Amino acid sequence: MIKRLSVLFILLVPCYAHAMPATVDYVVDGDTFAAVAHVDKNTDVNVRVRLINVDTPEMHGACEYEIKRANMARERLMQLAPRGSVVELKNIQDDKYAGRIDANVILPDGRDIGRVLINEKLGRPYSGGRRKSWCE
Repeated sequence: MIKRLSVLFILLVPCYAHAMPATVDYVVDGDTFAAVAHVDKNTDVNVRVRLINVDTPEMHGACEYEIKRANMARERLMQLAPRGSVVELKNIQDDKYAGRIDANVILPDGRDIGRVLINEKLGRPYSGGRRKSWCE
């Protein structure tokens, strides 16, 4: 059933023009979390959400600095979007990894989580391609 709903969700993503509410389940790392997206009042879909256009350090990074910053970014995302909190997903796009979407994630106070992480130097703008090293 969930697999069918995931396929339905991916089919609906390109035509979804409005913000979609989602309830945070758990944080994976500094730029990805699991959530239940509320497609409509009768349809909920489990999905992983990656912050669109944001790169955060990797949990299994290439150096101690990257690993430390990755943990800081993850902790900050957990503070901003704790389990059970409701966020809005905007500009939803299919991700290169199956079962994951990319989206702007908006907090109840209107802040974009990606912008918060970038402003706090826990993330940086990312537009695809090869990531710049966090170890330089």
